[in-house]
Amino acid sequence: MTEAPAPDPLELLDVARQAAAAGAAVLAKRSEAGLHVENKGASGDWVTAYDTEAEYAVRDVINRMRPFDAVTGEELETSVPEDPSGIRWSVDPLDGTTNFIRNIPFYATSVAAVNADGEWLAGVVHAPALVRVYWAAKGHGAWLAEHGSLRRLHGPDPDRTGKLLGTGFSYEPEVRTEQYAALADLMDGYADVRRLGSAALDLCMVADGTLDAYVERGLNEHDFAAGALIAEEAGLTVRRPGSPDRRMDDAERLAAVTTAWLVPPSGH
Repeated sequence: MTEAPAPDPLELLDVARQAAAAGAAVLAKRSEAGLHVENKGASGDWVTAYDTEAEYAVRDVINRMRPFDAVTGEELETSVPEDPSGIRWSVDPLDGTTNFIRNIPFYATSVAAVNADGEWLAGVVHAPALVRVYWAAKGHGAWLAEHGSLRRLHGPDPDRTGKLLGTGFSYEPEVRTEQYAALADLMDGYADVRRLGSAALDLCMVADGTLDAYVERGLNEHDFAAGALIAEEAGLTVRRPGSPDRRMDDAERLAAVTTAWLVPPSGH
């Protein structure tokens, strides 16, 4: 492993912002003719030509700016340099693919960096159809740029009435049935539920106060990597799924997934 000073989270954030912007630029070119939709196995689990093209665009920026970093992503094979730096990038080039196919604007490119100790250091969720860019660097807060404005995020209002719970459901019928059965208990204290179709944006929308909490079972790391850090830096408590081994392969990661749960901390 290359001996080098620990990278500044703000330096990694700069890379993440440029990488996510490159992926989002691909998504912004969306056309019906260019979708080339394929099913990845489960009913409702889709991939388009834009997913792959966007991931190539994200990785091109990361590889150019940080050639000794490892990269894992949803669509392409994990890349690990011969002399790795200890930083790994988790990439979801198109979170919300079904929304993208149906031209529902809740989709985004998600890019996040984690160190060898499992500390998430920088994350960006870039949603081109919403004209929103969410970002965070460890210790530097969470931010939203939208239509030319910039604001720091502090999570939902704890005194608000009519609280909304964000969630999502599995493609697998058996798991979905279990999720439906658990929903009544999860809804305790909430007036209604929203299912937006993008875990990355769900987490960001708790950070910006649109939603009051978010819970979902069956997420992969790339689904929540950037959004979870953004939520934490907004002052929220995040429980991530997955193994302590942040370098696990795809099969191990899928097997280790349990539940992702995001709620405001006590007194927030």
